[in-house]
Amino acid sequence: MTIPMGKAALRTTALARRDAFDAAFRDEAAKAVASRIAALAGAMPPGPVSAFWPIRSEIDPRPALSLLASAGRTAALPRVTPRGLQFCAWSAGDPLVKAGFGLSEPGPEAPIVRPATMLVPLAAFDRRGHRIGYGAGYYDRAIAACQADGAPLLTIGLAFSCQEVEAVPDEAHDKPLDFLVTERETIRFRAP
Repeated sequence: MTIPMGKAALRTTALARRDAFDAAFRDEAAKAVASRIAALAGAMPPGPVSAFWPIRSEIDPRPALSLLASAGRTAALPRVTPRGLQFCAWSAGDPLVKAGFGLSEPGPEAPIVRPATMLVPLAAFDRRGHRIGYGAGYYDRAIAACQADGAPLLTIGLAFSCQEVEAVPDEAHDKPLDFLVTERETIRFRAP
């Protein structure tokens, strides 16, 4: 009998696989992901696209964000607050401040925006669109808050293909993604 792994064990396993990649592979993967994200631009609702500043061994979304910005999309980055994530308008060259968890984020002067598309970080994902984050639930709450206002929101998880797991244990508060993009493929879970 196989005992399914819990979120913590799945997270640890997927992150260990992700950590094993060298810098050259990471750079090529980020370029491949950027190309796939650019191909999804037509499915994105009008409005800002939020990404994240990569930490540790995360896939780097900055090449994708750069392509979208050069096509006229407003870019945004999250800022962690006691009430959750705030998304702030950001352009290449805007200053970032060091924050908890090793994050770099816009400072308090950056204007707050509501993203229409979120490029979402993750530790692991499955083929149903479920993801495992880092355990604090920031993105689940941010996605739920944006969906509650009724305006369109497209969620796109970004990962290396090695972060795929058979099944993510999901709970009622977990928000499945619309798409998942890796260096190898684009997976569509829900129609935009």
